[in-house]
Amino acid sequence: MGNLAYPSRFSNHLPPPSIGGTKSAEPEHVHLSYGFPASDLLPIRELNEAANAALQVARVDLLHYSGAQGPVRVKSWVLNRVRKFGLLAEGGNFLPVFGAIQGIDLTARILINPGDEVWVEAPTFFNALQSFRAAGAQICSFPVDEEGLQVNRVEEALQKASAEGRKLPKFIYIMPTFQNPTGSTLPIGRRRQLAQLAKDYDVYILEDDAYAELSFNGTTLPAVYSFAPERVIYVSTFSKTLGPGLRLGWVIAPEEIIQYMATLSLGSQLNPFTQEIVGELLEHYDFDRQVERLSDRYRSRRDTMIRALHEELGSEIQVSVPDGGFFIWVTFGEHVDVNAVAPLAHRRGVSFVSGNAFFNDGKGARYLRLCFSHCSEEQIRKGLRSLAEAYYSIYSG
Repeated sequence: MGNLAYPSRFSNHLPPPSIGGTKSAEPEHVHLSYGFPASDLLPIRELNEAANAALQVARVDLLHYSGAQGPVRVKSWVLNRVRKFGLLAEGGNFLPVFGAIQGIDLTARILINPGDEVWVEAPTFFNALQSFRAAGAQICSFPVDEEGLQVNRVEEALQKASAEGRKLPKFIYIMPTFQNPTGSTLPIGRRRQLAQLAKDYDVYILEDDAYAELSFNGTTLPAVYSFAPERVIYVSTFSKTLGPGLRLGWVIAPEEIIQYMATLSLGSQLNPFTQEIVGELLEHYDFDRQVERLSDRYRSRRDTMIRALHEELGSEIQVSVPDGGFFIWVTFGEHVDVNAVAPLAHRRGVSFVSGNAFFNDGKGARYLRLCFSHCSEEQIRKGLRSLAEAYYSIYSG
């Protein structure tokens, strides 16, 4: 199992402060960098009512180590909900965690020893890269196209490593649905292929499905887990639907993996107070309607952002058009370095995330990620005007 130490030599790989979760004190600033949900659609009133009900029913039990019935209710609800993505799992396959990122980090800690390989998409989620580096992994990247991870490239690499007698990766980390940062979605054929490779070569898949609920066209694809449950560690979260401040996600994995993760949690129940409230909420809340509201809003904001990008930057860029999630991935010409644009854009009142953060080798200077979920449509248009002004102040077109 993996090394639990977090060596200080990895600190130079931390993502820059501009892409963290701390809000700026500048009220007029347009934060197209924040991967936040729409604040006005978070269920404040319903959570307040659920909290009052939980306190009335569970009383002091929800303040004890194991809580009352909340953790059981959350587990039951999630295991039923994920059936829509093809996951047929039992209670022993489930572990609540502090958001999807803890599930990612626990996977790294139990599977990686220093020097082990982890294979990832390029680009990929920067916090996952940070976790893998901290565990001492050697990271190998595989390109993403408009349909997600190029699984054929992964297959070729597995074949070559096996033929040469080299160690195979401990796991392959993917975001198959509305990927962060590109917004791409892995089609069902590639999902099946990747699952079969995991079985054939006896490697794990770490499937991060944080955005799967947020489909703009109502399409739901089966998770990679559904094709190889014995080789997939599946993580997801309530952060994108009920609110990231709840810090409540889950891992669904083979029972042995769950047991190792639970051991690292020292046997303590994850935040029973929060689970009591969420468990109470889920029993009475129209979660499907919440997902519909979010998806309708984000579809509209995505369309506004796409139009504004074409109006402001036109032929200077190529733009992804995601079918769900939070993000749009923008590609500039090979001569462009968005890191030079970023400070000028910030002075004009808009922030974004430069592409370098999403590549293990630090490349990606011609790319940037924009988030459309958090800002209003007016803010999106304003922010992209400012971004274009900053860009054209360096690159005249």
